Amino acid sequence: MTEYPTALGAAGRTSITLLGKDLAQDVMGSVSFGELAFWLATQRRPTPGETRVFEAVLAALADHGFTPTAIVTRLTYLSAPDSIQGALAAGLLGGGSRFLGVTEDTGIFLHEVLARQELPADEAGWDTLALETVRARREAGKFVPGLGHHVHKDGDPRTPRLMEIATEEGLFGPHLRLFAAIGRVHPQVLGKTLPLNGAGVCGAALADLGLPLPLLRGFALLARTAGLIGQLAEEMRNPVANDIFLSVDLNNRSIPPVPDPHGGRHG
Repeated sequence: MTEYPTALGAAGRTSITLLGKDLAQDVMGSVSFGELAFWLATQRRPTPGETRVFEAVLAALADHGFTPTAIVTRLTYLSAPDSIQGALAAGLLGGGSRFLGVTEDTGIFLHEVLARQELPADEAGWDTLALETVRARREAGKFVPGLGHHVHKDGDPRTPRLMEIATEEGLFGPHLRLFAAIGRVHPQVLGKTLPLNGAGVCGAALADLGLPLPLLRGFALLARTAGLIGQLAEEMRNPVANDIFLSVDLNNRSIPPVPDPHGGRHG
């Protein structure tokens, strides 16, 4: 008989264990969902401070209005109301480089910069490192992950709040320090001021918590799952998906058809 050991969950006839604890007696009612998610990913129970920062990240990423992920979830539910899982999956599949994926991109980017450097001793040192980092990205013709937002052009309200929470819990680590320094110095390189966005600061905070970098997007999707459930619940109460569909369909009927690039010939 082949065995597949796991340190996560196991079930017997009369009990269930999770992370070495009795699920019913030691976990249910005693461990918050955010704490449990952290614990499952790291195999260690987070401190209260780590749980507070982690759950603040989840709250920051849960919903951001009618983003493509929310719209496609509602439209999928309109098309297949019998498939809640399909609607949720459709929204989650849209979490990529423009929405939600920035959390992972920023965390990995900051980590790669820090891995090549000795940590600066003071704020001036962080600013110097940030300047070098932004200049290198510009010379390479690349954007700085986590810098800029299409709505919050004057500042993302999530960013200072998450930094404040991390500071209060003694968890304002090197990733957040570098990210904050990038926010201070980038106008010297770019010639304009861009906000540090919420998805980016979440990536920096998660990296400072020591969470696995390849899973950072997974945590963003975990948060957005709650938001998408909210979008579906609202769609059930106050449907708008059909109006969204008709606004595209009806307006499109007055547009001349796109010419066939093959002149009608096929084969």
